Amino acid sequence: MLTLGTAAVALPGCRINGSGSTTPASKKRRNIILIMIDDLGWMDLHCQGNERLDTPNIDRLASQGMRFTDAYSAAPVCSPTRAAIMTGQSPARLGLTTHIPDRPQFAPKDATLLSAKTLDYLSLEHVTIAERLKEAGYATAFFGKWHLSRASAEKGLSEQELRPEYQGFDLNIGGCSFGGPPSYFDPYRNPTIKSRREGEYLPDRLADEALTFIRAHRDEPFFVALWNYTVHWPMQAPQKLIDKYEKRVGPGLKDPRYGAMIEAMDKTVGRILAALDKLKLSDSTLVIFTSDNGGFAGVSDNRPLRASKGHLYEGGIRVPLIVRWPGMVPANTICRMPVISTDFYPTLLDAAGLVPRADKTLDGESIMPLLKQTGPLKRKAIYFHYPNYAWHGSNQLGGAIREGDYKLIKWYDDGSVELYNLTNDLSEEQDLSTKMPEKAAGLKRKLDAWLAESGAIMPERPLP
Repeated sequence: MLTLGTAAVALPGCRINGSGSTTPASKKRRNIILIMIDDLGWMDLHCQGNERLDTPNIDRLASQGMRFTDAYSAAPVCSPTRAAIMTGQSPARLGLTTHIPDRPQFAPKDATLLSAKTLDYLSLEHVTIAERLKEAGYATAFFGKWHLSRASAEKGLSEQELRPEYQGFDLNIGGCSFGGPPSYFDPYRNPTIKSRREGEYLPDRLADEALTFIRAHRDEPFFVALWNYTVHWPMQAPQKLIDKYEKRVGPGLKDPRYGAMIEAMDKTVGRILAALDKLKLSDSTLVIFTSDNGGFAGVSDNRPLRASKGHLYEGGIRVPLIVRWPGMVPANTICRMPVISTDFYPTLLDAAGLVPRADKTLDGESIMPLLKQTGPLKRKAIYFHYPNYAWHGSNQLGGAIREGDYKLIKWYDDGSVELYNLTNDLSEEQDLSTKMPEKAAGLKRKLDAWLAESGAIMPERPLP
């Protein structure tokens, strides 16, 4: 069964669902744990309304912090979102707009556009959030999927030289060019994870490694990026959990293996939270939980959202987001203000008491006013640019803008637009572009201006 929770909107779009309260924050520098799941859809958690799935630990995290209903990934696929989080810049500005490597051969047979040219690695020229935190005295560690390190012949860099340890992380376990794991069970066949115990489950192993790092650095500020490969393909999970979800297949759950992977992932999140409690670090640690893009259509039931990973409709870009910040965020809070994953960079700077560098353009905005409930964000809109074909499904190349209740999508092949009121039409079924031409034209102008200012690389037309 699928249900959607409701909550009234209060300044700044956030509401406490219960008796949560804030207490003065400690002046001690906050530890930071950023947990990002791969391909986890907006409806793929019990606390998001999916009653076929058991995610008690993530549900508890949501009850202890703020759950965002209108959070977005910077792109409908993984690599550009990951790059945006690391840099605070949009995929359009970075020139890294699709999963690495680009696969233009997956264009529909009747396509009139070629995929835009895109980078297939994150340049070392960028100052990442890990580098900023490391400079400020944080111990930094990366665990899981990186997918930003394809070798660059142009720059003369090998794949190894573009891994997390060259982008500000003291420790890297799991991060390489892989988009998905060869196996979720040891032996993993990953060049950055040593085989330890045959049959061991990868999410468990990454949680073990993260906990070892946290324990070793409990007396100093630390930044942990736990970017799980799960719940990305291949569908592999402990058999007991698969057997459990065999009986639950229906609306909200297409594949029992997928449900099993989600619950197994939830258990590892529970281990992290329990360890923070035991080490008495919970009150001094900011925990963020999110996904890199919408759910993959092959296994995730994204309804009531339209479409899936690889698309600019809500199913491709709306993602779960939970922030627990003791002393700052009251428990059991829901926020309906639109936020986007480029916001993490400035937000983490804020959490660490740092300020953005004057020579660096940031496309994200710190969500601190939402977390502290001191007021709305300064920006009026968020933007998207996806000028490439996703390998896992035919998609139309385009850009999008979300401003208030309205979202406009512009298709690059013919310049047409679609306009939706997401408050009244979450499933994007009623195109309002012809009924509200002035609204559509105004949003299109803003989108075009943003694309130009960002230096967005556009798709090309094939030769006749």
